[in-house]
Amino acid sequence: MSEFKLPKLPPEANLETVQILKQLSVANRALAELKGVARTIPNSDILINTLVLQEAKDSSEIENIITTHDDLYKSDIDLDVKSVTAKEVKYYSIALKHGFELIKQNELLTANHIVEIQKILEQNDAGIRTQSGTVLKNQLTGETIYTPPQDHAEIIDLTKNLEEYININNGIDPLIKMAVIHYQFESIHPFYDGNGRTGRIINILFLVLNKLLDIPILYLSKYIIRTKQDYYRLLQEIRTKNSWEEWVVYMLKGVEETSKHTIDLINNIRNLMQETRNKIQVELPKIYSRDLLDTLFLHPYTKIEFLTDRLNISRQTASKYLSSVHKLGGILERKKIKNSIFYINIELFNLLKGDKHE
Repeated sequence: MSEFKLPKLPPEANLETVQILKQLSVANRALAELKGVARTIPNSDILINTLVLQEAKDSSEIENIITTHDDLYKSDIDLDVKSVTAKEVKYYSIALKHGFELIKQNELLTANHIVEIQKILEQNDAGIRTQSGTVLKNQLTGETIYTPPQDHAEIIDLTKNLEEYININNGIDPLIKMAVIHYQFESIHPFYDGNGRTGRIINILFLVLNKLLDIPILYLSKYIIRTKQDYYRLLQEIRTKNSWEEWVVYMLKGVEETSKHTIDLINNIRNLMQETRNKIQVELPKIYSRDLLDTLFLHPYTKIEFLTDRLNISRQTASKYLSSVHKLGGILERKKIKNSIFYINIELFNLLKGDKHE
C-alpha cells in the first residue's frame, strides 16, 4: 500500500449527501435551541465559567488525564493542589477562555492563535513540530496507525491552508466545515503534544466565530469519550477509504446529542438559581441581590474575596452574607481549606459532576 499523503483542503468529496444533509438539519435545530436557552441566563459568565471547567475535565480525560471535580475546582481558584493532572485541566480552561477572547477581538481564528492556545495548554514554547519522528500508535498494541506529515515546511504549508479554510466562506454549512477542520487539524498533528485538546478547542471557537453560539458552551468531549472507538476509526477511514460521509454524520450527531445534553444542564442550573433566589429572598431579604446570587453560581467554590470584589462590600459584610446563607441550609457547605474558608454550592457542584437536580 502506498504511503498516505495528506491532501490540502477542501476535500475532493461530496459533503452534502442525503445522509449528511438529513443529520445537518437536526443538528442545526438542536444548536439553535441551545443558543436560545443559553440566553435565559443573563449573566453569561456563569455558563462560561462552569461549563468550561466541565469541558476541561472531559477533554483532558480523552488524553487519559484524569482528575476529580474537587481537585479541578480547587486548582481553578489557585489553591495549592498537588495533582499535576488537575493543573493540566486548569490550563485547558485558561487556553479555551483565551481563544474565546482572541476570536472576539479579531473575528478570525489564525494559525498563530492556535499556536498561542497550544502554548497555554502545554506550558512550553515548542510550537509547531520541526523534527520528524511523530507517529500515532495503538495504545494497546503499539502498532503504528498513522504517520502525520513529517517535513516542517509541509506542516507549515498545510497549517496555512487550514487557516484559510477556517476563515473563508465557501458556501459549506459551518457544522460540516467544523467536521472537516477537526479531521484536518488532527491529521496534520502540528504539535508534539496537545493536538487532541487543541483540536477540541478549535471546534467550539469555530462555532462561536460563525455566530452559531454566542459563548463557548457546546463541547463534544463527553460524546467522544462515549464513542471513542468510532471517533478514531472514522478519522482513520477518511485516510484509508476517503469515507467522509460517515465521519461528518458522526460529528453532526455529536452536535445534536451534546446540544440536548447541554440544554438540560443549563435548564437545571437556571432552575437551581431560581430556587436559591426564592429561598434567599424569603429568608434573607435584607442581603439578597442579583450580584450575590450570580456570585454563588460563578464557581462551585465561593470565598469572601469573591463577594468583596463583585459586590463592592467589606470583608466583614461579605463574611456575614456567606455565613447567613450557609445557616439557611441546603445551599452552601462551609469548608476550611488550608487557611481559607470556602463555601461550596453543593447542588451546583453535583450538577456539574453529572448528578441530576430534581
